[in-house]
Amino acid sequence: MILLPNGSATNKPVVQGCRLCEEGAKMVLFVTGICHAGCFYCPLSAEKMNRDVVFADEMPVHSDEDILLEARLIEAKGTGITGGDPMEMVDRVVHYMELLKDNFGREHHIHLYTASGSREKIEKLAAAGLDEIRFHPPPQLWSNMQGSIYEKRIDWAIAAGMDTGIEVPVLPDEKEALINLVRFANDKGIFVNLNELEFSETNYQALNSKGYVPKSDVSSAVKGSEEVAYEIVGMDWDVVVHYCSSSFKDGVQMRRRLMRRAKNVKKEYEELTDDATLILGVILGDNLEEIYRYLRENFQVPENLMAINRERNRVEISPYILEEIAAELPWNAYEVEEYPTWDRLQVERVKLN
Repeated sequence: MILLPNGSATNKPVVQGCRLCEEGAKMVLFVTGICHAGCFYCPLSAEKMNRDVVFADEMPVHSDEDILLEARLIEAKGTGITGGDPMEMVDRVVHYMELLKDNFGREHHIHLYTASGSREKIEKLAAAGLDEIRFHPPPQLWSNMQGSIYEKRIDWAIAAGMDTGIEVPVLPDEKEALINLVRFANDKGIFVNLNELEFSETNYQALNSKGYVPKSDVSSAVKGSEEVAYEIVGMDWDVVVHYCSSSFKDGVQMRRRLMRRAKNVKKEYEELTDDATLILGVILGDNLEEIYRYLRENFQVPENLMAINRERNRVEISPYILEEIAAELPWNAYEVEEYPTWDRLQVERVKLN
Protein backbone atom coordinates (compact mmCIF):
# COMPACT_ATOMS: atom_id res chain seq x y z
CA MET A 1 0.00 0.00 0.00
CA ILE A 2 1.29 3.44 -0.98
CA LEU A 3 0.40 6.15 1.52
CA LEU A 4 -0.59 9.49 -0.01
CA PRO A 5 -0.99 12.91 1.70
CA ASN A 6 -3.70 13.40 4.36
CA GLY A 7 -4.39 9.73 4.89
CA SER A 8 -5.23 8.71 1.33
CA ALA A 9 -3.72 5.51 -0.04
CA THR A 10 -3.40 3.44 -3.20
CA ASN A 11 -1.89 0.16 -4.30
CA LYS A 12 -0.65 1.47 -7.68
CA PRO A 13 -0.30 4.86 -9.42
CA VAL A 14 -3.75 6.46 -9.56
CA VAL A 15 -5.68 7.03 -12.79
CA GLN A 16 -5.37 10.26 -14.78
CA GLY A 17 -8.56 11.83 -13.44
CA CYS A 18 -7.30 11.45 -9.87
CA ARG A 19 -3.80 12.69 -10.75
CA LEU A 20 -5.20 15.96 -12.08
CA CYS A 21 -7.53 16.32 -9.07
CA GLU A 22 -4.51 15.95 -6.79
CA GLU A 23 -2.87 18.86 -8.64
CA GLY A 24 -5.97 20.98 -8.10
CA ALA A 25 -6.16 21.16 -11.89
CA LYS A 26 -9.67 19.75 -12.37
CA MET A 27 -12.76 21.91 -12.52
CA VAL A 28 -15.82 20.34 -10.89
CA LEU A 29 -18.74 20.74 -13.28
CA PHE A 30 -22.01 19.94 -11.53
CA VAL A 31 -24.46 19.48 -14.39
CA THR A 32 -27.71 18.68 -12.55
CA GLY A 33 -28.98 17.76 -9.11
CA ILE A 34 -31.53 15.37 -10.61
CA CYS A 35 -30.86 11.73 -9.71
CA HIS A 36 -33.01 8.65 -9.20
CA ALA A 37 -30.49 6.45 -7.40
CA GLY A 38 -31.79 7.37 -3.93
CA CYS A 39 -28.52 6.70 -2.07
CA PHE A 40 -29.12 7.16 1.66
CA TYR A 41 -25.59 8.56 2.09
CA CYS A 42 -25.86 11.25 -0.62
CA PRO A 43 -24.03 14.33 0.74
CA LEU A 44 -25.46 16.89 -1.72
CA SER A 45 -26.55 20.20 -0.24
CA ALA A 46 -30.21 21.22 -0.17
CA GLU A 47 -29.26 23.91 -2.69
CA LYS A 48 -28.41 21.22 -5.25
CA MET A 49 -30.21 17.99 -4.31
CA ASN A 50 -33.00 17.11 -6.77
CA ARG A 51 -32.72 20.56 -8.37
CA ASP A 52 -31.79 21.04 -12.02
CA VAL A 53 -28.98 23.53 -11.47
CA VAL A 54 -25.49 23.85 -12.95
CA PHE A 55 -22.32 24.92 -11.11
CA ALA A 56 -18.70 25.29 -12.23
CA ASP A 57 -16.87 24.77 -8.93
CA GLU A 58 -18.69 27.26 -6.65
CA MET A 59 -19.97 29.44 -9.50
CA PRO A 60 -23.62 29.17 -10.61
CA VAL A 61 -23.65 28.69 -14.37
CA HIS A 62 -25.95 30.88 -16.49
CA SER A 63 -24.02 30.67 -19.76
CA ASP A 64 -21.24 28.73 -21.48
CA GLU A 65 -18.91 31.64 -20.78
CA ASP A 66 -19.29 31.07 -17.02
CA ILE A 67 -17.84 27.58 -17.45
CA LEU A 68 -14.98 28.77 -19.63
CA LEU A 69 -14.19 31.60 -17.19
CA GLU A 70 -13.93 29.28 -14.19
CA ALA A 71 -11.79 26.81 -16.15
CA ARG A 72 -9.43 29.63 -17.14
CA LEU A 73 -9.26 31.05 -13.60
CA ILE A 74 -8.08 27.72 -12.16
CA GLU A 75 -5.98 26.97 -15.26
CA ALA A 76 -7.83 23.67 -15.55
CA LYS A 77 -6.16 20.73 -17.24
CA GLY A 78 -9.38 18.77 -17.02
CA THR A 79 -12.95 18.61 -15.73
CA GLY A 80 -14.84 16.22 -13.47
CA ILE A 81 -18.52 16.04 -14.42
CA THR A 82 -20.82 15.20 -11.54
CA GLY A 83 -24.32 15.60 -10.10
CA GLY A 84 -26.95 14.33 -9.22
CA ASP A 85 -26.60 11.98 -12.12
CA PRO A 86 -25.14 13.53 -15.30
CA MET A 87 -26.77 10.76 -17.36
CA GLU A 88 -30.11 12.46 -16.66
CA MET A 89 -28.94 15.34 -18.87
CA VAL A 90 -26.70 13.56 -21.34
CA ASP A 91 -27.21 16.04 -24.21
CA ARG A 92 -26.24 18.89 -21.87
CA VAL A 93 -23.14 16.93 -20.86
CA VAL A 94 -22.17 16.36 -24.50
CA HIS A 95 -22.56 20.09 -25.19
CA TYR A 96 -20.31 21.01 -22.24
CA MET A 97 -17.72 18.39 -23.21
CA GLU A 98 -17.54 19.75 -26.76
CA LEU A 99 -17.31 23.29 -25.36
CA LEU A 100 -14.36 22.36 -23.15
CA LYS A 101 -12.54 20.25 -25.74
CA ASP A 102 -13.00 22.92 -28.44
CA ASN A 103 -11.64 25.68 -26.19
CA PHE A 104 -8.88 23.85 -24.30
CA GLY A 105 -7.90 21.06 -26.68
CA ARG A 106 -8.66 17.36 -26.94
CA GLU A 107 -6.10 16.75 -24.19
CA HIS A 108 -8.40 18.49 -21.67
CA HIS A 109 -9.18 15.39 -19.59
CA ILE A 110 -12.84 14.79 -18.71
CA HIS A 111 -14.16 12.19 -16.32
CA LEU A 112 -17.78 11.60 -15.31
CA TYR A 113 -19.58 9.96 -12.38
CA THR A 114 -22.89 8.19 -12.93
CA ALA A 115 -25.28 5.79 -11.26
CA SER A 116 -27.06 4.88 -14.51
CA GLY A 117 -26.70 4.84 -18.29
CA SER A 118 -28.18 3.13 -21.32
CA ARG A 119 -25.91 1.73 -24.01
CA GLU A 120 -26.95 4.60 -26.30
CA LYS A 121 -26.03 7.26 -23.71
CA ILE A 122 -22.70 5.64 -22.82
CA GLU A 123 -21.71 5.37 -26.49
CA LYS A 124 -22.83 8.98 -27.09
CA LEU A 125 -20.50 10.18 -24.31
CA ALA A 126 -17.62 8.12 -25.67
CA ALA A 127 -18.16 9.52 -29.18
CA ALA A 128 -18.10 13.06 -27.76
CA GLY A 129 -14.69 12.42 -26.21
CA LEU A 130 -15.31 11.36 -22.59
CA ASP A 131 -11.96 10.08 -21.34
CA GLU A 132 -12.95 8.32 -18.13
CA ILE A 133 -16.23 7.05 -16.65
CA ARG A 134 -16.85 6.04 -13.03
CA PHE A 135 -19.92 3.96 -12.19
CA HIS A 136 -21.64 4.11 -8.82
CA PRO A 137 -23.53 0.85 -8.16
CA PRO A 138 -25.79 0.76 -5.07
CA PRO A 139 -24.65 -1.22 -1.99
CA GLN A 140 -27.25 -3.95 -2.52
CA LEU A 141 -25.45 -4.91 -5.75
CA TRP A 142 -21.87 -4.87 -4.46
CA SER A 143 -21.88 -8.64 -3.93
CA ASN A 144 -24.05 -9.33 -6.99
CA MET A 145 -22.50 -7.42 -9.87
CA GLN A 146 -22.28 -10.40 -12.26
CA GLY A 147 -25.19 -10.32 -14.68
CA SER A 148 -26.47 -6.98 -13.35
CA ILE A 149 -27.22 -3.91 -15.43
CA TYR A 150 -24.01 -2.41 -14.02
CA GLU A 151 -21.93 -5.20 -15.54
CA LYS A 152 -23.54 -4.41 -18.89
CA ARG A 153 -22.84 -0.70 -18.46
CA ILE A 154 -19.22 -1.39 -17.62
CA ASP A 155 -18.87 -3.69 -20.64
CA TRP A 156 -20.41 -1.03 -22.90
CA ALA A 157 -18.00 1.61 -21.59
CA ILE A 158 -14.97 -0.65 -22.03
CA ALA A 159 -16.05 -1.54 -25.57
CA ALA A 160 -16.47 2.18 -26.34
CA GLY A 161 -12.81 2.75 -25.43
CA MET A 162 -13.15 4.77 -22.22
CA ASP A 163 -11.07 4.31 -19.09
CA THR A 164 -13.63 2.64 -16.86
CA GLY A 165 -13.93 2.30 -13.11
CA ILE A 166 -16.12 2.03 -10.05
CA GLU A 167 -16.34 4.71 -7.38
CA VAL A 168 -18.21 4.20 -4.10
CA PRO A 169 -18.06 5.36 -0.48
CA VAL A 170 -16.64 3.01 2.14
CA LEU A 171 -19.53 1.93 4.36
CA PRO A 172 -17.77 0.52 7.44
CA ASP A 173 -20.37 -2.22 8.00
CA GLU A 174 -20.22 -3.43 4.39
CA LYS A 175 -16.62 -4.64 4.26
CA GLU A 176 -17.36 -8.06 2.77
CA ALA A 177 -19.63 -6.56 0.11
CA LEU A 178 -16.93 -4.02 -0.77
CA ILE A 179 -14.33 -6.78 -1.08
CA ASN A 180 -16.70 -8.63 -3.43
CA LEU A 181 -17.15 -5.43 -5.45
CA VAL A 182 -13.39 -4.90 -5.81
CA ARG A 183 -12.98 -8.58 -6.70
CA PHE A 184 -15.53 -8.07 -9.50
CA ALA A 185 -13.63 -4.97 -10.71
CA ASN A 186 -10.37 -6.90 -10.57
CA ASP A 187 -11.82 -9.62 -12.80
CA LYS A 188 -13.07 -6.93 -15.22
CA GLY A 189 -9.72 -5.13 -15.25
CA ILE A 190 -11.18 -1.77 -14.19
CA PHE A 191 -10.00 0.65 -11.48
CA VAL A 192 -11.70 1.28 -8.14
CA ASN A 193 -11.93 4.53 -6.17
CA LEU A 194 -13.00 4.24 -2.54
CA ASN A 195 -14.13 7.45 -0.83
CA GLU A 196 -14.23 8.03 2.90
CA LEU A 197 -17.85 8.19 4.04
CA GLU A 198 -18.80 11.64 5.35
CA PHE A 199 -21.62 13.27 7.26
CA SER A 200 -23.34 16.27 5.65
CA GLU A 201 -26.32 18.43 6.58
CA THR A 202 -28.57 16.40 4.29
CA ASN A 203 -27.44 12.83 5.10
CA TYR A 204 -26.78 13.17 8.83
CA GLN A 205 -30.08 11.64 9.98
CA ALA A 206 -29.82 8.70 7.58
CA LEU A 207 -26.24 7.90 8.62
CA ASN A 208 -27.07 8.36 12.29
CA SER A 209 -30.03 5.98 12.00
CA LYS A 210 -27.63 3.27 10.80
CA GLY A 211 -25.41 3.74 13.83
CA TYR A 212 -22.62 5.63 12.09
CA VAL A 213 -20.75 8.18 14.21
CA PRO A 214 -18.08 10.82 13.40
CA LYS A 215 -14.50 9.61 13.83
CA SER A 216 -13.57 12.67 15.89
CA ASP A 217 -14.92 15.95 17.25
CA VAL A 218 -13.28 17.89 14.41
CA SER A 219 -14.06 15.59 11.47
CA SER A 220 -17.19 14.96 9.42
CA ALA A 221 -15.84 11.57 8.34
CA VAL A 222 -17.50 8.39 9.59
CA LYS A 223 -15.67 6.28 12.16
CA GLY A 224 -14.40 3.00 10.73
CA SER A 225 -14.59 4.01 7.07
CA GLU A 226 -10.86 4.66 6.74
CA GLU A 227 -9.82 1.45 8.50
CA VAL A 228 -11.93 -0.68 6.16
CA ALA A 229 -10.53 1.21 3.15
CA TYR A 230 -6.92 0.58 4.25
CA GLU A 231 -7.62 -3.10 4.67
CA ILE A 232 -9.09 -3.41 1.19
CA VAL A 233 -6.40 -1.33 -0.55
CA GLY A 234 -3.74 -3.46 1.15
CA MET A 235 -5.06 -6.70 -0.33
CA ASP A 236 -3.60 -8.32 -3.45
CA TRP A 237 -5.20 -6.75 -6.53
CA ASP A 238 -4.13 -6.49 -10.16
CA VAL A 239 -6.03 -3.23 -10.77
CA VAL A 240 -5.71 0.23 -9.21
CA VAL A 241 -7.55 0.41 -5.88
CA HIS A 242 -7.36 3.96 -4.55
CA TYR A 243 -8.72 5.34 -1.27
CA CYS A 244 -9.46 9.08 -1.08
CA SER A 245 -9.85 10.51 2.43
CA SER A 246 -12.14 13.43 3.23
CA SER A 247 -9.17 15.46 4.51
CA PHE A 248 -7.34 14.81 1.21
CA LYS A 249 -10.27 16.29 -0.72
CA ASP A 250 -10.28 19.40 1.46
CA GLY A 251 -6.65 19.78 2.47
CA VAL A 252 -4.95 18.85 -0.81
CA GLN A 253 -7.27 18.82 -3.84
CA MET A 254 -9.40 21.82 -2.91
CA ARG A 255 -6.58 23.87 -1.42
CA ARG A 256 -4.48 23.44 -4.55
CA ARG A 257 -7.43 24.33 -6.80
CA LEU A 258 -8.12 27.43 -4.71
CA MET A 259 -4.46 28.40 -4.86
CA ARG A 260 -4.53 28.22 -8.66
CA ARG A 261 -7.64 30.42 -8.69
CA ALA A 262 -6.31 32.84 -6.08
CA LYS A 263 -3.23 33.64 -8.14
CA ASN A 264 -5.49 34.68 -11.04
CA VAL A 265 -8.13 36.67 -9.12
CA LYS A 266 -5.94 38.27 -6.43
CA LYS A 267 -5.98 42.06 -6.47
CA GLU A 268 -2.89 44.09 -5.74
CA TYR A 269 -4.18 45.09 -2.30
CA GLU A 270 -5.01 41.49 -1.24
CA GLU A 271 -2.61 39.15 0.55
CA LEU A 272 -2.50 35.44 -0.35
CA THR A 273 -2.01 32.99 2.54
CA ASP A 274 -0.53 29.49 2.54
CA ASP A 275 -4.07 28.18 3.07
CA ALA A 276 -5.16 29.64 -0.30
CA THR A 277 -7.24 32.39 1.32
CA LEU A 278 -7.11 36.13 0.65
CA ILE A 279 -6.77 38.80 3.33
CA LEU A 280 -7.96 42.34 2.69
CA GLY A 281 -9.30 45.43 4.42
CA VAL A 282 -12.99 46.28 4.13
CA ILE A 283 -14.80 49.53 4.95
CA LEU A 284 -18.61 49.61 5.11
CA GLY A 285 -20.79 52.68 4.64
CA ASP A 286 -23.78 54.11 2.81
CA ASN A 287 -21.82 56.21 0.31
CA LEU A 288 -18.91 54.23 -1.15
CA GLU A 289 -17.76 57.11 -3.38
CA GLU A 290 -17.50 59.36 -0.31
CA ILE A 291 -15.39 56.76 1.50
CA TYR A 292 -13.13 56.37 -1.53
CA ARG A 293 -12.62 60.17 -1.84
CA TYR A 294 -11.97 60.47 1.88
CA LEU A 295 -9.22 57.85 1.70
CA ARG A 296 -7.61 59.53 -1.30
CA GLU A 297 -7.77 63.09 0.07
CA ASN A 298 -7.01 62.50 3.75
CA PHE A 299 -4.59 59.56 3.61
CA GLN A 300 -3.34 59.63 -0.01
CA VAL A 301 -4.09 55.93 -0.42
CA PRO A 302 -2.83 54.89 -3.90
CA GLU A 303 -5.57 53.93 -6.35
CA ASN A 304 -3.98 50.54 -6.93
CA LEU A 305 -4.29 49.69 -3.23
CA MET A 306 -8.04 50.18 -2.89
CA ALA A 307 -11.25 49.83 -4.91
CA ILE A 308 -15.02 50.14 -4.70
CA ASN A 309 -16.70 46.74 -4.83
CA ARG A 310 -20.29 47.54 -5.79
CA GLU A 311 -21.31 43.89 -5.94
CA ARG A 312 -20.49 43.46 -2.23
CA ASN A 313 -21.30 47.05 -1.33
CA ARG A 314 -17.96 47.86 0.27
CA VAL A 315 -14.65 49.63 -0.20
CA GLU A 316 -11.70 47.26 -0.30
CA ILE A 317 -8.21 48.31 0.71
CA SER A 318 -4.81 46.94 1.65
CA PRO A 319 -5.15 45.40 5.13
CA TYR A 320 -1.82 46.94 6.19
CA ILE A 321 -2.97 50.46 5.30
CA LEU A 322 -6.36 49.97 6.92
CA GLU A 323 -4.80 48.75 10.14
CA GLU A 324 -2.85 52.02 10.42
CA ILE A 325 -5.77 54.37 9.70
CA ALA A 326 -8.83 52.48 11.01
CA ALA A 327 -8.98 54.37 14.31
CA GLU A 328 -9.36 57.66 12.45
CA LEU A 329 -12.23 56.53 10.20
CA PRO A 330 -15.91 57.37 10.86
CA TRP A 331 -16.98 54.08 9.22
CA ASN A 332 -16.76 50.46 10.34
CA ALA A 333 -13.48 48.91 9.23
CA TYR A 334 -12.58 45.23 9.18
CA GLU A 335 -9.76 42.87 8.27
CA VAL A 336 -11.39 40.05 6.31
CA GLU A 337 -10.16 36.60 5.28
CA GLU A 338 -12.01 35.03 2.35
CA TYR A 339 -11.72 32.13 -0.05
CA PRO A 340 -10.88 33.14 -3.64
CA THR A 341 -14.04 31.40 -4.88
CA TRP A 342 -16.83 32.96 -6.91
CA ASP A 343 -18.90 33.47 -3.73
CA ARG A 344 -15.91 34.79 -1.72
CA LEU A 345 -16.88 32.67 1.28
CA GLN A 346 -15.74 34.47 4.41
CA VAL A 347 -13.44 32.63 6.82
CA GLU A 348 -12.94 35.37 9.41
CA ARG A 349 -13.77 39.05 10.02
CA VAL A 350 -11.99 41.16 12.64
CA LYS A 351 -13.18 44.68 13.49
CA LEU A 352 -10.37 47.24 13.47
CA ASN A 353 -12.13 50.25 15.02
